[in-house]
Amino acid sequence: MDLGIANIATTSDGVRYAGRQLNQVRHRNRRLRSRLQSKGTTSAKRLLGKLSGREARFAADSNHRIAKQIVTEAERTSRGVALEDLGGIGARVRLRKPQRVTLHSWAFHQLGRFVSYKAARAGVPVVYVDPAYTSQGCSACGHISKKNRPDQATFACTSCGFAEHADVNAARNIAVRGVAGWAVSHAADDAA
Repeated sequence: MDLGIANIATTSDGVRYAGRQLNQVRHRNRRLRSRLQSKGTTSAKRLLGKLSGREARFAADSNHRIAKQIVTEAERTSRGVALEDLGGIGARVRLRKPQRVTLHSWAFHQLGRFVSYKAARAGVPVVYVDPAYTSQGCSACGHISKKNRPDQATFACTSCGFAEHADVNAARNIAVRGVAGWAVSHAADDAA
């Protein structure tokens, strides 16, 4: 499962969970908060207090729904879930200010936790994989290049010519790493 901002989650089957509605709510709330904070009146502060948890609850609800659908599909097809290990991404990535705001309001860790606990409850295995170069690598031939990603949504391999939606390609790369990680972890368990 590939995690992102434009598409909150994308599975290796090609199912994309769009983040457009969530991002619209975040942008609208950010504009509203800045207007209310600049006003500074008592009623504006009261309204800010009312709005404080609304966005977080909306994001949590969206993440719960997405996690439930992903785990249900994995359980139905008797497969596991491979997630990107995105710990520390805020410190690693260098972005412009508007993009930083979007990245730091992104609840990918929460989505990962929801998928993990729902999968554990359903008996679906979860594996965390290294996300390095999953969006630049070709899922057909394995060629890695920055030129494989001409824009955010497009993946076109410069080596073999394979073309796919970029998030679906990344999700397939993550799935392959998940299978390899699962095999390695269970081979170590069997040896012990």
